[in-house]
Amino acid sequence: MQPSDSPLVPAHGRAVQAPLVRRQAWASALVLMFPLLSLVTGAGIGLAGFLFLFTACLWWRDAGRVLRVHWPHTRWVLLAFLLHLACVLWSAAGYAHGANAADAPARMVLACSAMLVVQLGRPTLRAFWLGISGGALLAAGFVGWQRLALGIDRPGGLLNPITFGDLAMCLALLALGALVGAGNHARSRAVRRIAAPGIVAGLAASLLTGSRGGWIALPAAFLLLAASASRQAPLPRRLVLGVPLLAAALALGAYAVPRTGVQARIAVGISDVEMFMAHSPVPTSIGVRLALWQAGLRLAGEHPWRGLDTPAYKRRMREWVAAGELSPTVFAPPEPPHMHNDALQALVTRGIPGLLAWAGILLAPFLFFRARLAQAGAHGPRRAAALAGMLVVLAYATFGLTEVIFWSLKGSLFYALMVFLLMGWCLEADAAAPALPGTARGGG
Repeated sequence: MQPSDSPLVPAHGRAVQAPLVRRQAWASALVLMFPLLSLVTGAGIGLAGFLFLFTACLWWRDAGRVLRVHWPHTRWVLLAFLLHLACVLWSAAGYAHGANAADAPARMVLACSAMLVVQLGRPTLRAFWLGISGGALLAAGFVGWQRLALGIDRPGGLLNPITFGDLAMCLALLALGALVGAGNHARSRAVRRIAAPGIVAGLAASLLTGSRGGWIALPAAFLLLAASASRQAPLPRRLVLGVPLLAAALALGAYAVPRTGVQARIAVGISDVEMFMAHSPVPTSIGVRLALWQAGLRLAGEHPWRGLDTPAYKRRMREWVAAGELSPTVFAPPEPPHMHNDALQALVTRGIPGLLAWAGILLAPFLFFRARLAQAGAHGPRRAAALAGMLVVLAYATFGLTEVIFWSLKGSLFYALMVFLLMGWCLEADAAAPALPGTARGGG
């Protein structure tokens, strides 16, 4: 019998509980929908961001109260995202397309509404894990169909193949965090059954896109998990052996089937390295990146504090090419839209303040999750959420080594929503939050 149906609960108590049940159902639907639709629809990430914001606005009285109560715990993360937005606005002032540059940082700030929805609606974390694994399975099916049925060389769903591959890897790591954090007790069996397919599907989807840089995140994730393990919460032996073997088996299986495109991508990578070592003038993926990084460091030396917008730094690079001071491969078609490195992109376009602001939106959430991990028990929902949060931040930091993942609006919003959702579950809501939502006048 549900509490609201019990004859021992007075009528006014049932009246109060009804909106709480509706809130939880709606919030659970949102946290399920967001990862489920992120990679297989064009509007999934943006729609999720809008719905979280819309919901927080509907619950504005309680949202404001919860934000004030948890400000001491969340202020550094929120300030980091606000500082990032302020830095983008400052550096873009006077540029022709300056307003466009602030779109993604502004939406990332508004993504904090997802944290409020989690705290007020109390959605089940299991719904989120279902969305993660379901989203990974749908992503693998989508790019598998594009590659094997349509013959697309670099499938990426409705996104850029690199962005799609990175986000698929991120889903796999989120599922990995759920698996490790849940532990081995009986109550975690359902989480393990949910998370395991997500790891497999996320890795497979990333493989099928042909993206190579995102796979740096996998060994980095294992180093993080090993560092976070303790005597009370050791890494499961099955996981230590199983996931590397699984990744190797997937890679070898995909390599053995030429239609997957993995064999061709590996051959291209080897050829790129050989041509670079031979100082070949033919542009390659690796050669273009190295030329861009060389030019980026030189640009940063010329404009260390304010930086240059994209048209201005490309004009300067063309001057160097014309003078024979920079390899023309830097503009090999299709012309790279950015520096293929997140830190360098921030430094070149927003100077040293921009670099520090970019580092802040990675470092502040990472420290938040690390602190919550230290406070969590050996296993359980909070530990799983904290581990998953650290893995999201780590994944984006590694993606940014060879790509500008924050160049993509969808990639930026995906990161912010994931960070704030997991922060919502990490907070000690029972001890620090105000009265349950729905009891305040105007809260529903």
